[in-house]
Parts: sequence; C-alpha cells; structure tokens
Amino acid sequence: MPTQKPETGDADLVKDEAASRSSMPDRRTGIHGWLDGIRSTRTGALTLKIVIGVIGTLMVVGGLVMVPFPGPGWLVVFAGLAVLATEFHWAHRVLEFGKRTLHAWTEWYKRQGWTVRIIVAIVTLVAAAVIVYFGLLTLGVDVIQMARQFILT
Repeated sequence: MPTQKPETGDADLVKDEAASRSSMPDRRTGIHGWLDGIRSTRTGALTLKIVIGVIGTLMVVGGLVMVPFPGPGWLVVFAGLAVLATEFHWAHRVLEFGKRTLHAWTEWYKRQGWTVRIIVAIVTLVAAAVIVYFGLLTLGVDVIQMARQFILT
C-alpha cells in the first residue's frame, strides 16, 4: 500500500513562495564560501587583507625584478595583481588597465607587417641579451671574455 504524504494545506505553499522571492543570495561554496567565512568577522577580514596584501606585493615585486630578464616576469606581475585584486579595488583597476593595454598592444602587433614584427623581435632579443650580459657581469661573469678564450684555444 503506497504511503500518502499528509496534506499540510496552504502553509507549505506560502513558505515555498516566500523562499523563492527571498532577497538573500545563495551561499557560495568552495574557495569563495571559505573566504566569505573568513571575512564574516572583523579580525578575519583584517587578517585576510594583510595576508593577501603581503603575498600579492611579494609576487608583484618579484615579477618586476624578473621583468628585465628572459622569463615570466610580466606573468608573475599580473598574477600578483590578480591576488591583490581579490581584496583591493585599486588593484582590480590596475589589473584591468594592464589587460586592456596588453590587448591593445597585441592587436596592434597583429596588424603590423612582417617587417615590423621582425624588427620588434630583434629589438626584444637584443634588449634581453644586453640585460642578461650586464646581469652576469655584475655577478663577475664576463661572457664575452669567456667566448674569446674559448675561440682562441
């Protein structure tokens, strides 16, 4: 014999309608829910701001140090700004400006002919080589002197 659900009347219908019209947003899950939980207290919000600020700043500074050298310098700068943007509105604006500028540069570069593309590539490679050379020279490594010795022997 099938069991029947007891009829509760209009009270459940009113409750369901009120729940569907609720202005309360759904609770977020995952990392966003976890961060919202931390931000729910004043101490947690301040601690999160400090931790995010320190981590993001270290990433941006480290990326800026890496920019002159071949490698992911700008990628680390943008990643650091993305970390900072989770807590700071100014970092979000800077990150958006950087994205727009990078997109504009990429679009300009794509519109150029092969001559300009080759010139940009050569200038980039020469600049990277000069930066690496002087960077090694400050460490006491003279690459040109080493090459001369290698050729002469």
